[in-house]
Amino acid sequence: MNDALRAALHRAAAHQHRFESRFAAHFAALADPAAGGPELPPTGRFPARALELVRELSLRGGKRLRVALLHEAAALVTGEAVPGLDDAAISVELLHTHGLIHDDLIDDAPLRRGGPSTYYAYRREFPDRPDTALALAVLAGDLAAFLSVRVLLTGELPPARALAMAAVHADAGATTVAGQLLDLERDFDPAPDTRLLHTVTEYKSTRYSVLAPLRLGLLAAGADLAPYDADLRAYATAVGTANQLHDDWLDLFGDPATLDKSPGSDIRAGRRSYAVSALLSAADEAERTLLDTALGNPDCTDDTLDRIRTLARAHGIDRALQRDAAQHADRAAALAADWHGRWRPEAVAFFEHLPAWSVTRDR
Repeated sequence: MNDALRAALHRAAAHQHRFESRFAAHFAALADPAAGGPELPPTGRFPARALELVRELSLRGGKRLRVALLHEAAALVTGEAVPGLDDAAISVELLHTHGLIHDDLIDDAPLRRGGPSTYYAYRREFPDRPDTALALAVLAGDLAAFLSVRVLLTGELPPARALAMAAVHADAGATTVAGQLLDLERDFDPAPDTRLLHTVTEYKSTRYSVLAPLRLGLLAAGADLAPYDADLRAYATAVGTANQLHDDWLDLFGDPATLDKSPGSDIRAGRRSYAVSALLSAADEAERTLLDTALGNPDCTDDTLDRIRTLARAHGIDRALQRDAAQHADRAAALAADWHGRWRPEAVAFFEHLPAWSVTRDR
């Protein structure tokens, strides 16, 4: 790891460290209407339990990359403290929690961030009422989504700026749902083409995980987005694609000890990821028979996954994914390098060197 990348990661870690206590304090306030929290029903245990599960998942960890992107986007234009930046960070992480809850429900995923997914937490509480568990998980995800908008509109931002940021946030949420819909449609196609895979990545994750934090950070700092939005989109697309390619590589080839979800989840969920689609395209008839027995089978054994992993390596899919991810990361770094002279150099350096981390991380 070179010094520039180490410095970028140090900045990201500093943002994460500061954010964790702020996020915990926000949830403490949410539980107390007198401290500014929403007015939950005074009776019944389901509303409070939903908020508790949203809190647990939100505070359980994660890379907090969105938080770092948001703070560094503001730092592109100012070195001063930016009012409302913490609220914006909380909003994007709550939107992420919403996405995780619904993703795990759609994928029937038991684990998330080293603990039970929200859906499986409810399934354990209501083993004889699966419909109730499903409904409660959907509603918990909805709660996280609405809370994510609320924090922007009730924080310390000037009203006009808060409204502009809420519009960006709402757009990111809508495009993410559209991306999830396309993600489900993609899985009906046995081998979607690269264009469709890139579109799913852009709408399901890149728009809210990279582009929205960039826009929100600049807006919070008082910048006009219009002259730079095309550059932000290009950078976000390159970083997001590199990140997703590496995520798909990790799902099949990563070390289970460092992952925060079950390995092979794409295979077991029947998800036509970059890795799975490449393997479907490369497999011969006998290999395809093996794949067909595993895809979409939640009971697919570790032994079968090992055979598929070996098969994928024999076709060079592990190397191809790493190569493609590196190419997109290099493009993102080159795009950020062109920001020198326009924006503050230390923040530009963060965006220039961050893509290299996105394709070398182990989780």
